[in-house]
Order: sequence, then C-alpha cells, then structure tokens
Amino acid sequence: MPEDIERMNDLSPEDRERLALTGLEVEMKNRSGSFFQIDQEIKQVASTEKGVEVLTIKEALEKYEWLRDYSWNAVPRDKDQYTRYVAGQEHDPKGFAIIARKGSKTVYPLQACLFLAGAPVQHVHNIVVAEEGAELHIISGCASASHTQAGSHLGVTEFYIGKGARVTSTMIHYWGEEISVFPRSAAIVEEDGVFISNYVCMQPVRKIQMAPLATLKGKNSVARFSSIVVGLPGSHLDLGSVVVLGAPGASAELITRAITTGGHIISRGMIHGKTKDTRGHIECKGLILKDGTIHAIPEIQGDVVDTELSHEAAVGKIARDEIEYLMSRGLSEEVATSTIIRGFLDVKIAGLPEVLQTQIDSAIDAAEKSGF
Repeated sequence: MPEDIERMNDLSPEDRERLALTGLEVEMKNRSGSFFQIDQEIKQVASTEKGVEVLTIKEALEKYEWLRDYSWNAVPRDKDQYTRYVAGQEHDPKGFAIIARKGSKTVYPLQACLFLAGAPVQHVHNIVVAEEGAELHIISGCASASHTQAGSHLGVTEFYIGKGARVTSTMIHYWGEEISVFPRSAAIVEEDGVFISNYVCMQPVRKIQMAPLATLKGKNSVARFSSIVVGLPGSHLDLGSVVVLGAPGASAELITRAITTGGHIISRGMIHGKTKDTRGHIECKGLILKDGTIHAIPEIQGDVVDTELSHEAAVGKIARDEIEYLMSRGLSEEVATSTIIRGFLDVKIAGLPEVLQTQIDSAIDAAEKSGF
C-alpha cells in the first residue's frame, strides 16, 4: 500500500462518496496505480504494476529528457487561452505522467483523480505514453468538493499510443453547479494502435467546453469516442470529438447519447478522411425530457477517393407507445420512463474492460436515482 494513502482519509464522507462515483478507489483494491491531486497539491502518486510508471509531470520531465519531445506535441501550447494559461505554469507544473513500457499490460485500471476543493483555478498537464504493444486502462475522475461553490478546471492531456498499443481512457465528471471546465486533450496513434475514450457527465455543472482530437497516423489504427451526458438546468455543455484519418486502414467511431432536462447541449463530431482505405462513422442521439436544447453538429470531410464516412443524428422525445407498452406489462409510468431512459444511455463499448463498464453503469445509476 502506498505510504501516503492515509492522506486521503482526511476527506469528508460526502467528498469520498463523490469521488467514489467518479471511479476513485481509496483503498486501491482493484487498481494498479493512482494519482490524486487536490487543487494544486499532489496527494498520491503510486504504481503497483510492473512495467508501468506513474509520476508527477514535474518529476517525469526531470527524470526523462526524451519526454520533453512529447510535451506540448499533441496539444499546442498556444492552442487557446486555456492551454496558454497551463503552459504558463511550467515553472511548477502539476499533473501526471503515465508511462507503459513496451509489451506491458495492466490487469486493473490506473486511477487519476483531479479534485477541486477551494482553489479558484485548478490546472494540470498530463502525458500518457504507451510504448509498442502496451495495454493500459485509465479511469480519470474529475470532481469538486461538496462545499465548493465556484471555480475552474483547466486540464491538458496528451496521449501517445505506440505501434500495436492500446489505451482505454474513461473520464467521469462530477462537478458543482458553478464550476467551469475546459479539458484540452489529444491523442496520436501509431500503426495498429487503439485509442478508446469514454466520457460521462450526468451531474450539474455550469459549463464544459472540450473537443478532444485523435490523429490516426499509423496503418490500421483505431479511435473510438463514446460520450454519455445529461444537461441539467443551468448547464451549458459544448462537447465534441475530432478524428483525423491519416493512414490506410485507419477507422473511427464517435457515439453520443445526450439527455437534457433543461440544460443546453451542443454535441459536435468531426471525422476527416485524408487518406484512402479509411472509414469513420458518427452517431448522435438526443432526448429532450424537459425544456432544454440539444444541438447536434456531425461533420464529415473526405479528401480522397476510397474514404468511407457517414453520420446520423436524431433528437426527440420518448415515444408514448413505448411507455404504454411497458405500462401494459405492469410497470408504473415513472418506472417505464426510467427504464426507457436507462436503455437509451446503455452504450456498450466493444472491448471495454468489465471494471470500466461497471464504473460507467454506476454513474448512470447515480443519475437515475437523482431523477436525471
């Protein structure tokens, strides 16, 4: 057990519960590593898996000169005002570096938790490197404390997936009603590499704006983005995913399930086919349960012959006949409606480890209990 595990016991029961819903296991029973940062203070850095290093970004850049070639390579430091702010903190950088060595495979996922407790701004810069043939699963839980009324989280994460490597990143957000969040992430995927990104946000938040990018530069590389979001009253969610198909055999799939109960959701998706023998598909489905907005913007761009791109989007309400059918089977209207919503959100991701699917299911359960 890491020596600093007891420092996490200082959290209140309410905050421990919030973090548990984002995937954090304080006891690390089913985790192969952990990184935990409260505001700008790093509380825990640990790895129990052979071949996988978990370091603070500062320590990693000091230890490995080669890592500087990766830093700010996938995400330009001058991309926007938020990346410039994070880059401006390089005299004392915060965040983590995870390095999965050639051929290593984690049995249990690593957890990375970023917790906003009281600072007006939390900033992090993370780098994940999966060397050739490595396999890595990461649960990123981002949350604010139960008493935190306002603040901003700025997070830059760069993924580098080597030849034949596979990285699965599942991010679960649990913020407060006045928190603004601006993740900036990008992945570069080499030949036969696979990058799977799952994003879940079903709790109140003031604003989230992000559009992670995956550049598939190696032959037969793959990217899959799946998003499950609920827009509650007062929330403004501007979410998107972008994939560049840059090598023969590359493929991508972007899937979104969005529900609004009064919030404003913009669901973007963009696949750019730049090379022949590539394919991609975007699917966005939205349910408007109460007053609110869902604005789906799927985009596809093909530059060459023999790139196959498609998209579909649908926004609507729950069909009355579906509710009545379930009521005819003995369910109350409330339970019938909840069952349909649960089925709508039930996105099964091929190849997703059971422990990650369980974490996503838990987040949906929590939202279901709160009545969406």
